[in-house]
Amino acid sequence: MAIIVNLDVMLAKRKMRLNDLAAAVDITPPNLSVLKSGRAKAIRFSTLDAICRVLECQPGDLLEFRPGEEPASEKDEGEG
Repeated sequence: MAIIVNLDVMLAKRKMRLNDLAAAVDITPPNLSVLKSGRAKAIRFSTLDAICRVLECQPGDLLEFRPGEEPASEKDEGEG
């Protein structure tokens, strides 16, 4: 997928830990970790809204579109 999640960048800019953000937005740390690592297939607008409120940022600060960017596992599935 060509959507890149920059949650780690925003956490660093705000000097916030993943567990602190998880508690603030009422999401489990493992679920937030899935989003942070880019393995999530979807995000609820309510979750995105809560993250943006806590981090005081815009959705575009967290999500980026990069054409041609695909994880190796997705590239391998299309070959063969």
